[in-house]
Amino acid sequence: MAANTSGGMHDAPLDNGFAGTDDLVSDWYIYETMEPAVPQDDMFPTAIPDCDPTISPRLYHICMAPISLAVLMGLSLLVKRRRLHLSFWNGVPGLLSPANFLEEEGNQGLVAAVFGILFSSLCVLVLDRDPLPLIAHSSQSSREYWKILALLYYPAFYYPLIACATVRHRVSYLLGCLLSWCHCVVHIWQKVDCPQSPKIYRYYSTLSYIPIIICLVLLSLWYPALFIRSFTREEETLDKEVTGRGYYKKYLKAVLSKRPRKGSSTKIEESLLSKVQMYLRSYIYAPEEGFRIPLKLVLSITTSVIAVYQVALLLLVAVVPTIQIVRAGMTKDIVVLLVQFGLVPSESPAIPGDMEKELNTIKYYLWSLEVCYICSLVLCCLLTCAMLLRTLVMHRNNLKALYQGAVLDVFYKAHILRPSRQAIVCWMSFAGFQTAFACLGLLIQQVIFFICSVGFTFLFVIPLQSGTNTHLFKIIQNMWPFWLTLVVAVIMQNLAAHYQFLEQHPLRKELTNRRALCIVTYLLFPINVLVGVLAGVWRMVISGLYNSVHFCQLDISLLNRGVETFDPGYHTYCHYLKIEVSQSHPVMKAFCLLLLQLARPEGPLGLQASNVEEGIQLMQPKKAPPSRARFKQSRARWWLAYTLLNNPSLTACRKTALSDPMANGTQLSPPKP
Repeated sequence: MAANTSGGMHDAPLDNGFAGTDDLVSDWYIYETMEPAVPQDDMFPTAIPDCDPTISPRLYHICMAPISLAVLMGLSLLVKRRRLHLSFWNGVPGLLSPANFLEEEGNQGLVAAVFGILFSSLCVLVLDRDPLPLIAHSSQSSREYWKILALLYYPAFYYPLIACATVRHRVSYLLGCLLSWCHCVVHIWQKVDCPQSPKIYRYYSTLSYIPIIICLVLLSLWYPALFIRSFTREEETLDKEVTGRGYYKKYLKAVLSKRPRKGSSTKIEESLLSKVQMYLRSYIYAPEEGFRIPLKLVLSITTSVIAVYQVALLLLVAVVPTIQIVRAGMTKDIVVLLVQFGLVPSESPAIPGDMEKELNTIKYYLWSLEVCYICSLVLCCLLTCAMLLRTLVMHRNNLKALYQGAVLDVFYKAHILRPSRQAIVCWMSFAGFQTAFACLGLLIQQVIFFICSVGFTFLFVIPLQSGTNTHLFKIIQNMWPFWLTLVVAVIMQNLAAHYQFLEQHPLRKELTNRRALCIVTYLLFPINVLVGVLAGVWRMVISGLYNSVHFCQLDISLLNRGVETFDPGYHTYCHYLKIEVSQSHPVMKAFCLLLLQLARPEGPLGLQASNVEEGIQLMQPKKAPPSRARFKQSRARWWLAYTLLNNPSLTACRKTALSDPMANGTQLSPPKP
């Protein structure tokens, strides 16, 4: 209302009745102060002019999009020429696979870097005025349609960066070097040319592009390393081998070489310090020999960490500069208004004086608000990263249990580990769900922890520091008999239950004094209702904190058993495990690779069927003499029995996998009609 009235007074001349009240008007309206005007801070977005880099984003995409398409088509023809030879011209060149997400071996860091570039680009386009770089100066009505189209454009634009590694050819590595160098140089050039922008905060655009530049630098170093390695014989031998063979051998060797720990089976009492250390170690992922994290989990963790950075950066630059501007522009007129509303303590609120002390107080309050916001944001980022590391540990434990057939150690009821329509959909969307849940979890944590930190600061810390009594302290002081009654009632019930209502024997405990127990239960019912109110508040607080902290963890359900299928995150994780175990079981793939090795005539010399007993040669660094073939066959069967006992899920696959009549050194009988 004040702003509207002021606008009318400036537009029309004042009447004579108000001609002599200039001093009154000047004292009444807070924006007409006699103090010198505060200079405009350069943190305002309007103070930063638009910057046009030498290579604009539109020119960059117009030039690189056709080049990326040409590289993709050339790689497709190269793959068809290598695998189909003379008939490679037949048919339309197929689209290259970006990566084999069901294999544990390969260039996981390279694939994770491309996914990091893709996700960071999507984060940038959400707040960009031109979400599709090929279309400049898009209108407000059509901007949302361009955003939808950009969701499909960016994956296609960065597709060659990941496809160059799957071809495994020198030409593809060379093209990957050139593409990654071009992308990296252009992005660095743009940010050096225009480090500031008027979007949200002057350095927000540059800071948001840091993950993209880091991933491009990684690709610029990775592809040259692959290109140099392609000239060695090691790369030629690796190209001929089946992908993942080395990992499956290591896993099978680690499983078969495990021995039970010797020593007493009695459980030793652990100290409190050792328990705390074990609990902290459960949140730190340490690599284990013979186990490698699946590629999909590596991608989900990488994009989740980038999501934490992008969301934290946006929350930081959107709030902290605003608080700093408000604190710098605080005047005594605004302080008078806040004192009249009782928001700022003052010695004489009815008679405004110098207000210098109150001005310093409100600035101190704003500084405390800023500190609470930054501290809560740092705490939320640390907790989210800790939960993501905990996810790696839990995922490894769950996979190892499912590999051994211990389904009930992971799920609360028996599951059939086989593919299904729903399982495939959940496996495809797992990485996206993990990234989205990390973003939402950080936002929820920031809101909760910021409110808690502000409440603790302004209700406890500042009053204790200044020596003033707040309303909370007054309520606690006036209601001390009520709080004392609740505390005494709880202590009395615990003492009575321990000494009067519980009869302890060496091997058992029994209930006694039942009549007195019923009398006390009846008499303390009203007090227990009030205690229940406090317990309900505590339950609400602790459940909110727990669920917000563990929101980004998909390996645990935030709902009770029986209704955990309604938790979309946990539901997706369970089906994701089914696909991973059924399609990427290391022992099963090791057996299949051994069978394929038997079927190839160009295998190593001297490799006989009796030596290839489903993984036994992994345990034999030296060849045994032919006279011990029967002993080796018996030992192979014992290892096979041991492996199947520890991996019951392989039993269903064994009949179809072992189609070779020489498997296990025995001749399979023909099927009965």
